[in-house]
Amino acid sequence: MNYQVLARKWRPHNFTEVVGQEHVVKSLMNALQHDRLHHAYLFTGTRGVGKTTIARILAKAINCENLQDFNPCGVCSVCRDLDEGRFLDLIEVDAASRTKVEDTRDLLDNAQYAPNHGRYKVYLIDEVHMLSGHSFNALLKTLEEPPAHVKFLLATTDPHKIPVTVLSRCLQFNLKRLLPGQIFTQMEFILRQEHIEAESGALNLLARAADGSMRDGLSLLDQAIVYGNGKVGTEDVNAMLGTVAQQPVEDILTALAEGDAVAILDKINEIANLTPDFSDVLQQILQVLHRIALLQQMPGAIDHDFDVEMIAALAAKLTPEDVQLYYQIGLVGQRDLDLAPDPRSGFEMVMLRMLTFRPVGGGAPAPVKPAQVRQPINKPQAQPAYNQAQPVYNTAVTTQPAIVAETTVQETVVQIHDANWAEMVAAMKINGLTRELAHNCVLENIDDTVCTLILDPGHKQLRSRRTEENLQKALQAYRKSPLKLVITTEKTTVATPAVQLTKAREDKQQAAVDAINSDENVQALKEHLGARVMPGTIEPT
Repeated sequence: MNYQVLARKWRPHNFTEVVGQEHVVKSLMNALQHDRLHHAYLFTGTRGVGKTTIARILAKAINCENLQDFNPCGVCSVCRDLDEGRFLDLIEVDAASRTKVEDTRDLLDNAQYAPNHGRYKVYLIDEVHMLSGHSFNALLKTLEEPPAHVKFLLATTDPHKIPVTVLSRCLQFNLKRLLPGQIFTQMEFILRQEHIEAESGALNLLARAADGSMRDGLSLLDQAIVYGNGKVGTEDVNAMLGTVAQQPVEDILTALAEGDAVAILDKINEIANLTPDFSDVLQQILQVLHRIALLQQMPGAIDHDFDVEMIAALAAKLTPEDVQLYYQIGLVGQRDLDLAPDPRSGFEMVMLRMLTFRPVGGGAPAPVKPAQVRQPINKPQAQPAYNQAQPVYNTAVTTQPAIVAETTVQETVVQIHDANWAEMVAAMKINGLTRELAHNCVLENIDDTVCTLILDPGHKQLRSRRTEENLQKALQAYRKSPLKLVITTEKTTVATPAVQLTKAREDKQQAAVDAINSDENVQALKEHLGARVMPGTIEPT
């Protein structure tokens, strides 16, 4: 019954163990190295990012009897006493429970006395913004003229509530929210040390749910271990969090890129069976769109993300213009989600709005899944005259009789100087980001020793060590020789397999439009009834 929660058991005990706050750690270690310690430090940041932890490590470091590379040694009497919570010269106070001026005065009355054991007497005041105005005034006097043996370490989640007179006397460090990848890596490390099995997908979900807080992430990890009976599985974490995994979000965006409304609605139906929060699903989509936009503009911007391959694959399928449009529609849709009759229908309308308002011909054309599509046609219908003595009124009424257009169009493949590259890519049966890389390359030369590909500069974000290794292995297996893969990035006038497929879809779409416009029935309706085919409603089958 002596179990200690992970957030406490794995709390860092020295600067080296701190995750994600290198800018703060480096400054503090340099101050220790050059003996330039300030008398008051203020650590700010959201919950669970390490404010109090770093303050305790600093209190340990400035009193440690045997610093190791300006890190607390962890074995001297000071370090042991501080870790065990019995170091008399560390006075730790929660300002939220001691807001009165009398409490602050009582606390500071002993500041004039020398430390009992360490070199410095350290006052660590957590959530310092909770002090009253009079308490800040009492603290300010000591901050202005502190005894040489006193150090103040203040921590807060809301520095704006601290008087500027106090702020101006402190050295302030703003701790960053942790990235999901950093939380994921720390969870993975802890579970290895704890000998607990875990699925990567489950840790991805927990890292995102932590919302930048390591403490929240480890608390959720504790909960997931108990929920999964000693294991951390994706399905268990999904059920525990009441959210959906990243994969449905990827599937929805892939279907959106392909203009496949049926696939989107099918995926929403699958998600609905998990009883999710559709607002959270939409937020995940917005987060992914944001990272796609970053990657398209700055290829190195998301190298730290653990799902960079998924983001890069989607970035290759969506144009920057479409990403910006979807993001804006998603933002507005999230605001209006509570106004919908129910969350699911509101979410479906947001997705259908993204499909509907995608510009025709803007950027890369939206590829379309084969389907039989009803063609709405507008025709006028006249009202009869009421009698001979009155004027005759003809009222045009818009109706939508449906016809089904079926076309059989063979996809046209653009011929290049080596027409077998697209066939080779298909034969190698590669997928994911590796396939996207191959589709956006042109084959310059290949033999049993080397394969040289040319990659369009607009898709250079697809290159990574993993994708190149996977493509090289696939080529070696296909050619049955240990050839080497060489990829150069330069402009080329030769069509890549990706361009060939896009051209084929464009030809197929145009053939479908021509088939509708040349249909005898459609022409008769236009001629005799003034009907018209609604733009953008024709799709090939």
